[in-house]
Amino acid sequence: MNSALATGVSKRFGNVSALHQVDVAVGQGEFVALLGPSGCGKTTLLRLLAGFEAPTDGEIWINNELVADKAKRRPPEERRIGMVFQSFALWPHLTVYENVAFPLRHQQHVPEEYRKNPRQRVSQMLEMVGLAGMENRYPSQLSGGQKQRVALARAVVFNPALLLMDEPLSSLDAELRMQMRKEISHIHRELGTAIVYVTHDQSEALGMADKIVVMRDGKIEQAGTPQEIYYAPQSTFVAKFVGRANFLKGSWTDKQTFLLTSKEQTVPIRVTRDCTPFHAQSLLPVRPEQIRLRQWHRDSQGITGTVKHVQFQGRELLYSIQAGEEEWEVVTDIRERFDYGQQVAIEICV
Repeated sequence: MNSALATGVSKRFGNVSALHQVDVAVGQGEFVALLGPSGCGKTTLLRLLAGFEAPTDGEIWINNELVADKAKRRPPEERRIGMVFQSFALWPHLTVYENVAFPLRHQQHVPEEYRKNPRQRVSQMLEMVGLAGMENRYPSQLSGGQKQRVALARAVVFNPALLLMDEPLSSLDAELRMQMRKEISHIHRELGTAIVYVTHDQSEALGMADKIVVMRDGKIEQAGTPQEIYYAPQSTFVAKFVGRANFLKGSWTDKQTFLLTSKEQTVPIRVTRDCTPFHAQSLLPVRPEQIRLRQWHRDSQGITGTVKHVQFQGRELLYSIQAGEEEWEVVTDIRERFDYGQQVAIEICV
């Protein structure tokens, strides 16, 4: 059973096509991240799910009810959705309690027990987001993180079928973003509400989502679990956009054997994942942590390289390794230290 379903959805603004035949399914209780660069269509898709825009083609379903197609559109207040915006969107003249209680008075599909006893429900939500005792404060008296917690509490207070979040953490500093990721994940576990989360931050998507939908130029480039997106990218765009990737050049002899050509030598690499989309390009995508460096000896077999650059990253070291005509990024444990100009033996572990 899906909390939300977009089938064949397209959206045009005049002569500009923002979405092209997009299909997205959000299961009950599922956390789906829409990930992509600016202008890829992810916010347009979110606005279509919310009811702020109508699709040019296709259908949108929420809780197994058709809420929009090109002929009709049900307004946001009739869709049982919660929204969290990048700008918090709190009413400055209302207290924290009044901001959070607002949907209980104005939303449709509010459970009767919440409507009859709003103060108890608001107190539950504020306690859940760590703001108990702040009911009488105004937004101007809150920090950025507290404002975002109020926005979260307001979005879920009426038990929505779907929670839509549009880059909610982008205006917070790095430490607050990490804390709010934990808060959002906690709320998701506690309430079990399906979430569609728009972001351009790959680490947010990888760390929080059950499923990631990578978008590019109004189309879906790839959809899958964070592990599938990271370790089995289906295009060079996904491999580059979600994490760092090296593209090894060579040739494929079969689905599990890649022949790497480096310094006039050919080295076979055994591949355990599906890389079919890269066969025609004669490439093998490899993550920096999938390359191991060893001390080079005269009897070392396989690929050799030279350390061109080293960056200390706290728990790890980031190397630039010259291998033939190519330069690869390699991440190693802090204990594996190699010097500038040092020759190393290279092992590919894919």
